[in-house]
Amino acid sequence: MGSAKKSTTAARKARIEEMRRAEQARARRNRILVITASVLAVAGLTAGTVALVQSQSDDSTAADGKGTGHFVTGSDGVKTWKGTLGRTHVVKTVNYPMEPPVGGDHNQVWMNCNGDVYTKAIGNMNAVHSLEHGAVWVTYTSKAKKADVDALAAKVKKTPYTLMSPDDKQKEPIMLSAWGHQRTVTGATDPNVDKFFAKFVQGEQTPEPGAACTGGLGQ
Repeated sequence: MGSAKKSTTAARKARIEEMRRAEQARARRNRILVITASVLAVAGLTAGTVALVQSQSDDSTAADGKGTGHFVTGSDGVKTWKGTLGRTHVVKTVNYPMEPPVGGDHNQVWMNCNGDVYTKAIGNMNAVHSLEHGAVWVTYTSKAKKADVDALAAKVKKTPYTLMSPDDKQKEPIMLSAWGHQRTVTGATDPNVDKFFAKFVQGEQTPEPGAACTGGLGQ
């Protein structure tokens, strides 16, 4: 049983590392394409702006994020969202039915989530896009102990497809979120931290597995 678990963990780490290398190569290619495309973009700026606006949903969609449903808490303490989580790219602010949000309509630009630690609050709409890519989002309030915040930051920094930021609007001092899933932990040494990371970093819940966690929005 133990050897099988170790094998699964090793395979997950290998898969994440492989995706990290592929993403770095993709980022290099994208930089070249951006330089080339920027010359052409100037000529097509007006047309591109119209197309972008047309690609976004209307205001009514943005208002509720198509996030109808409710949480169901499992025996492991993880809350799972039962209901609809929209995945439309929108411009207007989305009012999510939970804080931090675990899914729903979101901004077309994701927050960088390649082990990124943000010291200031970030946009929910960008972070939700990161969750769509399979990231785990660690959030904390001013009530969280500094030692726990520092230890969690160190864990995030060495884990691809994770990000961390303060969120004083949430109810608990430390919370972990993935697409459609969320839980509270007591601190950095809570064994549920490792369990949540192991299950949800690029886990089965990911709507867009392997999608980029770099080349997005940084703080």
